[in-house]
Amino acid sequence: MNVDTPSHTKGIAQWAPRFIRCYSAPVTGAIPDSKKKFVPTLGTYPRGFLATGIHVGVKPTNKGTVDLALLVSEKPCSAAAVFTKNKFQAAPVVVSGHVLEQRSGEGIRAIIINSGCANAVTGKGGLDDASSMGRAVDACFQSSPDSTPHSTKGQSLDGEISSTLVMSTGVIGQRLPISKILSAIPIAHSALSATHDDWLLAAKAICTTDTFPKLLSCTFTLPSSPDTTYSLAGMTKGAGMIHPNMATLLGMLFTDAPIPAKTLQPLLTHAVDRSFNAISVDGDTSTNDTLAFLANGAAGGHPITSLMSEDGKALTQVVTAFTQKLSQLVIRDGEGATKFVRVRVTDSSSFADARKIASTIARSPLVKTALYGKDANWGRILCAVGYTDGLSPGAVVPEKTSVSFVPTDGSEVLKLLVRGEPESVDEKRAAKILDEEDLEILVDLGGGEDGKGTEEASYWFCDFSHEYVTINGDYRT
Repeated sequence: MNVDTPSHTKGIAQWAPRFIRCYSAPVTGAIPDSKKKFVPTLGTYPRGFLATGIHVGVKPTNKGTVDLALLVSEKPCSAAAVFTKNKFQAAPVVVSGHVLEQRSGEGIRAIIINSGCANAVTGKGGLDDASSMGRAVDACFQSSPDSTPHSTKGQSLDGEISSTLVMSTGVIGQRLPISKILSAIPIAHSALSATHDDWLLAAKAICTTDTFPKLLSCTFTLPSSPDTTYSLAGMTKGAGMIHPNMATLLGMLFTDAPIPAKTLQPLLTHAVDRSFNAISVDGDTSTNDTLAFLANGAAGGHPITSLMSEDGKALTQVVTAFTQKLSQLVIRDGEGATKFVRVRVTDSSSFADARKIASTIARSPLVKTALYGKDANWGRILCAVGYTDGLSPGAVVPEKTSVSFVPTDGSEVLKLLVRGEPESVDEKRAAKILDEEDLEILVDLGGGEDGKGTEEASYWFCDFSHEYVTINGDYRT
């Protein structure tokens, strides 16, 4: 179609096309073709868990997209969670933390999540809203014909303790349309199912600027019960305001393995430090970051009471690898992202030092914009290594430090800096490597000052594009 462009707008027309939303979610809600490969078409979900997602219209402009997710266990669960360390913790973070503390991580039945409004910085009214969401879910257990005595606890912060965790995500500083949500919760409860489609609906319901739902599942066995197959499922959301310090990202894990709360919490903490706490889109830590883990033991077997046992060690490997894969889907969907990057820091004197350096590189706007521009500007990487705060003495020795690009196609590593000396870089090969969507940056610290360091850490991040600015410039509109 030919359109006559007025002379005074021709300059704008020349550069405007580069801001077309190639990577953000289409206004139709359709999943971009390039992201469909990340959406599972089937899954293996843990016994005794049910899920669904329904439309409420939390955001007034949402006329049909699912935005309320409910996930429940048919029997009480052990539970653990890590929460944002942002000082402005959202109301659902406070309420859910209280529930877990008062219940000592036992007797949890459900998680209710809304998207479209974060219920953050909303005062006492926001706390009341979050508590009422939990009570409404508990009431569904009370009225259910197959409810158990344990499922009848469900009141506010100053009453009996709920058995439901609450999460919210969306715009900060706005109150929830709580009446709409409360009236919809029984509808969601009646729609619960164990099918893959309903798990996927729940994953879709927690999305905001995400371009695709993030859902994974797997099966595993443990040394003490080799004939018992356990299942692990997880979902997460997030595309921007991602630099978790958990200790606008939400995540949920579910398993039918028998794991008491006292084991579940350190297991989750270990896995999160190597996954969700090792990703970054933009360096911003949300007010709502929450990752919860529920275990109902429905598959049977020996309870896992120690992470140092053979079962505990095997479980730690399974859960850590699983959370890494799940968290990486967030980077795959980073707002405006065109690159998926792993930075690996090796031969460090400590894991903590390696992790701090990797985090600093992942958060550097100059590194991220260079990657978007396909510029092999390794000086920006080295600069980020050099200004990393809080390192132990002798952690970085310039004369021992090396930087390389590692192609994901298995071809030869492209060395950029070797033990403090710059290499003659083949710019054409560098451009070819940077033209790919996936990239690994390797920083070798040479063992540190004493040369004995062998620790390493990884971080996963994406680039900064024009698209990121566009999305966040009109987020509320």
